[in-house]
Amino acid sequence: MTVTTTVPRRPVSFYVPVTAAFGALAGLFVGTAQGSGLLGVVIGALLMGAIAFAAPLSGLPERAVRWALLAAMAIAGYLIGGVSAAIIGAAFGWFFGWLIFWLYEGRYRTHLAPYLTSGQVLWHYTFRVICGAIFIFLITPILVVMPLSFNAQNFFTFTPEMLRLDPAGFSLKHYHDFFTNSDWQQALKNSVMIAPMATLLSVGFGTLAAIGLSQPHVPFRRAIMAILISPMIVPLIISAAGMYFFYSRIGLQGTYIGVVLAHAALGIPFVIITVTATLVGFDNSLTRAASNMGADPVTTFFRVQMPLILPGVISGALFAFITSFDEVVVVLFVGSAGQKTLPWQMFTGLREQISPTILAVATILVAISIVLLTVVEMLRRRSERLRGMSPG
Repeated sequence: MTVTTTVPRRPVSFYVPVTAAFGALAGLFVGTAQGSGLLGVVIGALLMGAIAFAAPLSGLPERAVRWALLAAMAIAGYLIGGVSAAIIGAAFGWFFGWLIFWLYEGRYRTHLAPYLTSGQVLWHYTFRVICGAIFIFLITPILVVMPLSFNAQNFFTFTPEMLRLDPAGFSLKHYHDFFTNSDWQQALKNSVMIAPMATLLSVGFGTLAAIGLSQPHVPFRRAIMAILISPMIVPLIISAAGMYFFYSRIGLQGTYIGVVLAHAALGIPFVIITVTATLVGFDNSLTRAASNMGADPVTTFFRVQMPLILPGVISGALFAFITSFDEVVVVLFVGSAGQKTLPWQMFTGLREQISPTILAVATILVAISIVLLTVVEMLRRRSERLRGMSPG
């Protein structure tokens, strides 16, 4: 016998105000773009509250209501701002069509424990909304920069052609300028020469430090760890000033070696943290067994320990590389014109000549960072599988 359970419908006093609150948030963005954020909040709240009240009571199927709402908001967006606004309006229509019935039918409790109180359910979703808002706040500048890098004009704003999605408004000329301009290519060459060497030093010293500090018999482990990871905590401007005065006394100021050592010092904390996290689940009996079989410490490290901690080492290396490749403050202090890196060139371009080529370079750096962070995540999951912390 099959037992079917029906989810009780939520009262109007619940799902209508919640939908209106989301409508006010959406109206804030739309109204701000049109020059009146307060008016957008009021209209968004009233409009979505009315739709949330009427949609479930209309008797129409959910699918029909959602498609109608999507089409209506897409048309409204097109009338307000053209094709691009129509796409945003369609996205809003899809979201609110789903949200209304998700709240009305109580589907938000489907995957939650039945004994949770209303306050606990509220905090469960409030926490996720806050995290999503922070994510949107952080990712929005990147989403704005990337399409602007294809601007056919030398502007840092969206042109009418771009807003209409007219092909004439898009161009690859800023990318062409980056790959053909001697200043940009020299800066890229310097970054490629500095970042890998700094990464190698960071991995070497950071891995050895992490392995040494993982031994329980090492005295003052916590103090040494705090000193080694201090470059992550101390503001970069302070570290850069200290390096400048120190390097100027020993003759490394303005040299390639000085910049590499400075970037290595900034990358070592990332290697130490990732390798130390990998060593948490390491079975030290493996190294003792290798020693009992006659293996010397170097052989034990490369044959037994290194294969198991390799995901953490590579993750730390990727973080160290990103840190060196994107760093600008320290290199401004300890470098010279001959070590002008890509971020330095971008900083100079913003001060001296505002060129949209900077947007193309920023997009390339974002793409590189996404690829590297994807590799880091894959290595993290592999490390968990090797240590038996997650299913294969």
